[in-house]
Amino acid sequence: MLSAVIFDFDGIIVDTEPLHYKAFQEVLVPMGLGYSWDEYLRHYIGFDDRDAFREAFRAAGREVGDADLHLLIEEKAKAFQCAIAAGVEPYPGVVELIRSVAGTIPLALCSGALPGDIRPITEQLGIASLFDVVVTAADVEASKPDPASYALTVARLRAAFPDRGIAPGRCLAIEDTPAGIASATGAGLKVLAVTNSYPEENLGRAATVVQSLVGIDLEGLRLII
Repeated sequence: MLSAVIFDFDGIIVDTEPLHYKAFQEVLVPMGLGYSWDEYLRHYIGFDDRDAFREAFRAAGREVGDADLHLLIEEKAKAFQCAIAAGVEPYPGVVELIRSVAGTIPLALCSGALPGDIRPITEQLGIASLFDVVVTAADVEASKPDPASYALTVARLRAAFPDRGIAPGRCLAIEDTPAGIASATGAGLKVLAVTNSYPEENLGRAATVVQSLVGIDLEGLRLII
């Protein structure tokens, strides 16, 4: 029986990955640490900002201290805010699905993005108030594919709804990347994967893979569990 639905953010609700990539490059290229879009898709997508910057430095044989890392994250956040100011379109079907779930069973957001990257967009889309629990990169030390973010999301849902029998195996995560699927399954959740960012053959660990969320409703999600 389905007890909660947990949405990823980037790649599921909105396609902000090109905007994140652009913001990263605005910070990294002047430092000689830039990389291609293909490399971003192949290696960096799914990292939170901290781990993405750490990996860019590691790949170049350089180190970055905590103070400098904090400044880099702030610079990237400013660049990203400029990029989203004009508005961001949601993926087809996702806002309708979120609204069909909200208020019926517990609903959460579990993202490797920072709160300042998420809130302006969910407010633009009119869905910010619909999530009972939100877990972001600010809440965990390790980014996806580590299971920490999904484990924390389930724990917070259980605390918020103590009478709903919420357990990992009764929660469904909606994801778009191998890292996100590994994070959710590592925490014991089942996954509905959407081919927004990767082809189906890369999403094999998900319980179900779909091409789009158009036409999917709460009853369809219940069938997966």
